[in-house]
Amino acid sequence: MNPVVQQPKYGAGGMSNDWQTGMFGCCDDIGICLCGTFFPLYLSCQIASDMNECCLCGGSVAMRTLYRTRYGIPGSICSDFLWLLCFPHCALCQLKRDIEKRKAMNAF
Repeated sequence: MNPVVQQPKYGAGGMSNDWQTGMFGCCDDIGICLCGTFFPLYLSCQIASDMNECCLCGGSVAMRTLYRTRYGIPGSICSDFLWLLCFPHCALCQLKRDIEKRKAMNAF
């Protein structure tokens, strides 16, 4: 039996993309940065709402992994977990910035 070494890609036409902004790109959208710093649960609910998911899922590893695989962004569940563990506010803000940028490009 062969182990699965890559997550499946869908929704992005199989093309590999990358995050629209870096993990520490808070200056790309100060409003999202401030919201993520002072109201992270609110930002999590916004993310979940954008993705038609339960509000409690917005800042989860599962949500980040779902988003990454949907848009063909390289990474792994392990890396998603580590980013959210070490830099939870930055990871949350990065996800919301990416959603907003893809909405602006009509790619969300």
